[in-house]
Amino acid sequence: MKTAVILALIGCLVTVTEPKVYTRCKLAKIFSRAGLDNYQGFSLGNWICMAYFESHYNTTAQTELEDGSIDYGIFQINSFTWCRRGKLQEKNHCHVACTALITDDLTDAIICAKKIAKETEGMNYWQGWKKHCEGKDLSEWKKGCEVS
Repeated sequence: MKTAVILALIGCLVTVTEPKVYTRCKLAKIFSRAGLDNYQGFSLGNWICMAYFESHYNTTAQTELEDGSIDYGIFQINSFTWCRRGKLQEKNHCHVACTALITDDLTDAIICAKKIAKETEGMNYWQGWKKHCEGKDLSEWKKGCEVS
């Protein structure tokens, strides 16, 4: 009996991180509220398009690169320059742990994405944006979404 109770308690304590995949319209609302629409001159459609091609709106997306660094989260923000991975001495320009970029709460990811857009060449940091979104009519990306 004690074993069953202990196992039940352990089961309650162990949490599994489920990937959160947002819908396009849910992200449009979150991004709009966070001030991304026209941030650094980039429309909301740019941000939604970029997030789709970087992570397919998956908050837990991680991509290991050839140089050993990892791109994290919905914006695929790189560990070498922008966040801190463990005790490694990356540059961490966003002053955030990389694990904070792979949660359902997009606050840290959005703050860091804004910093990247402001301190680099706008959205050119993101290859998904350059390849699929740059210079295109992106009005469809927020079409049908109730964005305030």
